[in-house]
Amino acid sequence: MRLHGATALVTGAGRDLGRHFAEQLLERGAAKVYATARRPELIDLPGVVPLRLDVTDPESVAAAAEVAGDVDLLVNNAGVSLGVDLIHGDLDRIRLTLDTHLYGTLAMIRAFAPVLAANGGGAILNVLSVLSFQSFLGNNAYAVAKAAQWSLTNGVRVELAGQGTLVAGLVFGPTATETMRAFAEKNLGGGSLPDGVMNDPVDIVRAALDGIEAGKVEILADGYGVAAKASLAGDPSPFVLDAVSAG
Repeated sequence: MRLHGATALVTGAGRDLGRHFAEQLLERGAAKVYATARRPELIDLPGVVPLRLDVTDPESVAAAAEVAGDVDLLVNNAGVSLGVDLIHGDLDRIRLTLDTHLYGTLAMIRAFAPVLAANGGGAILNVLSVLSFQSFLGNNAYAVAKAAQWSLTNGVRVELAGQGTLVAGLVFGPTATETMRAFAEKNLGGGSLPDGVMNDPVDIVRAALDGIEAGKVEILADGYGVAAKASLAGDPSPFVLDAVSAG
């Protein structure tokens, strides 16, 4: 898919990766970029079209699809990371995590699949995570949601192949976003990840958009992504041992 001249919609574009996606799409010559957020008045990126959207609200999703009928690239980036485990974690927060990453992504794809078909097929990029393939003590609800989102990506890829829509998943590890820094601050005893451990968000978005233009269906954007995907072929026991030793 050529991004020059494309019309894109990016969810969760108010900050972090979403803002970088919108910015880099404009830099690559996209004709129009809908930058969506629950509070679009806070989007301050020149050149985008701000649009109100809550991916967990069906009416909001339907309204966005009605307005953005010219889209040929959908970037499902919106997400939450609440630091919730499964056994003792708050069920409402677990449900919100799944509602956002799984059902929110599905709602967007269902709403925009006809739009993409009418505009020649286009592409969908789902922003996943290394936790699509691995559990993480302290944020297992997020890992479950991302694993489900990965499976969703694989499923809709098959279902939308007939209309010529590319469906890609982006997999990457710790990245220096506001969300990741806040999670590290809260969950690492007031500390942070060492310098050099976290990716630059600019690099992750660049790899993602390069992958879309190259027609890739799974974009492993860093060494963490490559290692996480490879780990699927191994025995999951080491993850349990690592968690026990860390505890």
